[in-house]
Amino acid sequence: MTSSNAPGRPRSQRRPSTLAGLARLIPFARPALPRLIGGGFVGLAAALASLAIPLVLQWAVDGPISSGERPLIIWATLAVLGLGVAEALFVFLRRALVLTPAASVEYSIRQAFYERLQRLPVAFHDRWQSGQLLSRMMQDIGMIRRWLAFGSILLLINLLTIFIGTGLLFRWHWALGVVFVICSIPIWVVGYRFEQRYGTLSRRSQDQAGDLATSVEESVHGIRVLKAFGRGGHALGQFTRRAETLRETEMRKAQEVGVLWFWYDLVPILAMGACFVTGVWLASLGLLTMGEIVAFFAMAAALRWPMGSLGFLFAFLIDTRTATDRVFEVFDAPQTIRDPERPRTIEEPRGALVFRDVRFRFPDAGEGERDLVDGLDLSLRPGETLALVGATGSGKTTLTALPTRLYDVTGGSIELDGVDVRDLRLAELRRRIGIAFEDPILFSASVRENVLLGREDLDAGGGRGSAEAETVLREALAVAQADFAYDLPNGLDTEVGEEGLSLSGGQRQRLALARVVAAAPDVLVLDDPLSALDVDTEAKVEAALRRVLADTTALVVAHRPSTVALADRVAVMRDGRVEAVGTHSELLRDSAHYRHLIASMPSDPETVAREEARP
Repeated sequence: MTSSNAPGRPRSQRRPSTLAGLARLIPFARPALPRLIGGGFVGLAAALASLAIPLVLQWAVDGPISSGERPLIIWATLAVLGLGVAEALFVFLRRALVLTPAASVEYSIRQAFYERLQRLPVAFHDRWQSGQLLSRMMQDIGMIRRWLAFGSILLLINLLTIFIGTGLLFRWHWALGVVFVICSIPIWVVGYRFEQRYGTLSRRSQDQAGDLATSVEESVHGIRVLKAFGRGGHALGQFTRRAETLRETEMRKAQEVGVLWFWYDLVPILAMGACFVTGVWLASLGLLTMGEIVAFFAMAAALRWPMGSLGFLFAFLIDTRTATDRVFEVFDAPQTIRDPERPRTIEEPRGALVFRDVRFRFPDAGEGERDLVDGLDLSLRPGETLALVGATGSGKTTLTALPTRLYDVTGGSIELDGVDVRDLRLAELRRRIGIAFEDPILFSASVRENVLLGREDLDAGGGRGSAEAETVLREALAVAQADFAYDLPNGLDTEVGEEGLSLSGGQRQRLALARVVAAAPDVLVLDDPLSALDVDTEAKVEAALRRVLADTTALVVAHRPSTVALADRVAVMRDGRVEAVGTHSELLRDSAHYRHLIASMPSDPETVAREEARP
């Protein structure tokens, strides 16, 4: 899998410059800029204190040391000590100034990133690997924080230190400055070439780290399957291959950084050697004093760290720029499903749901592929329960995702009480239409929080809610036959664990059904919500659902005759269209395809008898 075409890692064609890429962080960093800039000035003061020491040494050697004036020697010693202490204090103050605001910037970026993930359409999450998103959320944003607090300020300070120090070399003699500048040219050439190569490796490495995170996540979530089939070794082999690929990329990065460090260590030494020869020659001609020679070497020593640090700071800069690109790929993802500019409201909620010539295909579908939903017309009357049946691939599950705008239709319209769902605010739409998926997802929270997830008005929090919340919770659990929740170790406050995997499939499905019932929407969309239940529990849930559905419009995807029994009418889907609509008896009489579907559905004797007894 390459970094250019792997799912979940879209890349832009043209990459802006490094400074332009990092400039995108300014809106997030703006509140922290005063303290970050203050930290930069304090850091510069520390550098100036360091550069002032060679000047004091020059004065001391040419003055009191040469003349033997002990009081002035003591003052010179105290001046050097004072400058050293001042440098240390400025460094401490710089850290104190920048650490807290940099952490605040990290917090704001992470909050905005998570909010963006929540707002982006489901189609975005279908394309992106969860590990890629996780690595951006944690690793990349953390790197941005470290760069703001450490790398950016040090790079700026060290560059200014080099320029100021080089200027001071010219102060003693132009030849020293010229030799130093000429010897430093390889640093900038190597740095430019390094950026070109290291940038590609940095991007590849961070993408591969995201792939590795995806492997871990998939293995943890699928641990039951891996163990059941004895495929732990296979998963380990895949993980090892990805880890090895990442290791090879990291080794290539390390080689590039090693070459850079070699030049950044070698060049200052060569520059000092060349300047030493030049300085001795100038001193022999009487053009330099002993104090100036001592000051020069002290200055060269002071510049060695700033010059040597440029290697890892440039690497840090490129890694941060790559991290910024990866984070903003998510921010730049198109938000195709959003609130309308002029939203409408439903004056008289009744629960009438109408599909008018609805068409849908995924954005990445090929031109020759047919629409998954292909010109579908269907009308649900207020308070009616309509079962949706069809063969695998007929478009049933896809259709259930359209009323709540998990995906937007690509043609036609869906109307709720006469209003196009695209003209309603998303919050209102999803409050009026509730959906229960075939694969129930629970969160790492208490039973109470999971069931009342759709009732923001009740605000269950982490503990016991209001009397109204408890009533809604109790009634929803009763409808879903989820009384088992009261017998859990901590009752309704029991944490169900990640994705509810501490519960059985039937228990998860009942809690998911209770969640949508507690939301009390005008329209219920149920995607085979009883598939994991045993026969007796299913019968009890069906009886309770009939009471709930008596006044609620419901669209129920049915894979078993027992689910069809809930419906007032049945719609038969075939190749993305509704082929026939009618009562169960009418369709048995008039539709050969429906009879074939019913005959193909798994059933039990009680259900068969009940179906045959229906008029």
